[in-house]
Amino acid sequence: MVSVTAKLRYLRITPRKVRQVSDLIRGKTVEEAQTILRYTVKKAAQPLLKLLKSAVASAKNNFQLEELNLYISKILVDEGPKLKRWRARARGRADEIQKKTSHVTIVLDEITKKPKKVKKIKEIKKVPLKPLERIPKIEKPKFKPEIELPRPKIEKGIKRVFRRKAF
Repeated sequence: MVSVTAKLRYLRITPRKVRQVSDLIRGKTVEEAQTILRYTVKKAAQPLLKLLKSAVASAKNNFQLEELNLYISKILVDEGPKLKRWRARARGRADEIQKKTSHVTIVLDEITKKPKKVKKIKEIKKVPLKPLERIPKIEKPKFKPEIELPRPKIEKGIKRVFRRKAF
């Protein structure tokens, strides 16, 4: 079994954002992964699609493998070097801005169909079933309507409960 590797280095997108897209295609077939990447609305989708196509082309030309038999066995997103930039802040200070980069590695493997193991089912002894007994219905108790209590009268206006000063 041959595994094909393709690498994309110094991608100017943070590894965390690239991992979100790479998690979508991990373990999928090449055809399915290409479809997912084509319709994913993330900045990292286009470079990953390009890398996947590069890996497939490498598999075809160098190892004479068919595209339909390939799947993504491994996809790694590692952190690359950070580009350090400075931004002016108040009172003459400067804050550091880190422009992060990523290294992406895709490993394609060939799908091998394993023959399914057929298990022999042991003979099951037939046990005669007893007829189901009827469960008597439980009658709901009858409730008498509750006695209605007269509602208290609500006076209009505001009733003061607490007064700080007596007038």
